[in-house]
Amino acid sequence: MKALVLSGGAGTRLRPITHTSAKQLVPVANKAVLFYGLESIAAAGITEVGVVVGDTAPEIQDAVGDGSKFGLEITYIPQERPLGLAHAVLIARDYLGDDDFVMYLGDNFIVGGIAGLVDEFRTNRPDAQILLTRVPDPRAFGVAELDDTGQVVGLEEKPEHPKSDLALVGVYLFTPLIHDAVRAITPSWRGELEITHAIQHLIDARADVRCTVIKGYWKDTGNVADMLEVNRTVLEGLTRRIDGEVDDASETVGRVVVEEGARIVNSRIVGPAVVGAGTVVEDSYVGPFTSIAQNCRISDSELEFSIVLRDSSIQGVGRIESSLIGRHVEVTPAPSVPSAHRLVLGDHSKVQIHT
Repeated sequence: MKALVLSGGAGTRLRPITHTSAKQLVPVANKAVLFYGLESIAAAGITEVGVVVGDTAPEIQDAVGDGSKFGLEITYIPQERPLGLAHAVLIARDYLGDDDFVMYLGDNFIVGGIAGLVDEFRTNRPDAQILLTRVPDPRAFGVAELDDTGQVVGLEEKPEHPKSDLALVGVYLFTPLIHDAVRAITPSWRGELEITHAIQHLIDARADVRCTVIKGYWKDTGNVADMLEVNRTVLEGLTRRIDGEVDDASETVGRVVVEEGARIVNSRIVGPAVVGAGTVVEDSYVGPFTSIAQNCRISDSELEFSIVLRDSSIQGVGRIESSLIGRHVEVTPAPSVPSAHRLVLGDHSKVQIHT
């Protein structure tokens, strides 16, 4: 069995971060989202992985390499434009051959991994197996309709009027029968080959399409709010570890990780939180659910429920929260300027000005 990992796409919902970085490499708990997926694939006993890449291919290849650090053998499959999930399957046909495979969206995050799902698929070997989860607003997802027996009878891509609250999670398992389906469909109104249309083609052909409704944690890390939520979830499983320097004037409370080479000076760190290697936190407070990457500097500031990427500095700006701060960023106080009120008042006016 092989894996097909999708790591193309523009990541428009994470801009401006993704103007200069692949969305799959934005870190949560100081590790790229993509790496969690690759680790889940390896844990499921799959070693051959095709990674579909687009404009950010050099960055993805530099970060993942040949896959050996994950126990994987990586083959890169270029995609000129992001033309849909089914298009990714289409261009990966030669690589996948006649093997069964799991398709994993590289910006998705599933707590607990996929080993159980892969084992179930290997045992029963339906023509296709999809993951579903209940969401409050399914209009942003592919949506499944089930009959009274729990069988999948229909799929829609981002419907305006969803027939259920069951959204497709970004993990799919297929036999080679899917290749006939992706060749049979035509582009949607979005100009993309939709994987939901390909699976619907299998359903219409009376193929064995099964679903698993997961109750665990899943997130599509496509926007800042979801990134911060995934970061919070991962940090909740943190184990306390202090490998860096913490001076006597500082305090670390709870599940705090201070990586080797980091320094905490006259500061308070309340976990769960992680401070990356080479980072200096001085005269500051770092609160729960915060990840600070390597080689950053935080001074005379407060930071909580946030992600700070590498080589950035935050100095003298009071409190920051619920924020995603990119690489090589400088956050400093604005220069003070004289304040003034400009008034045009009629006769007999009464004005109260707070000073």
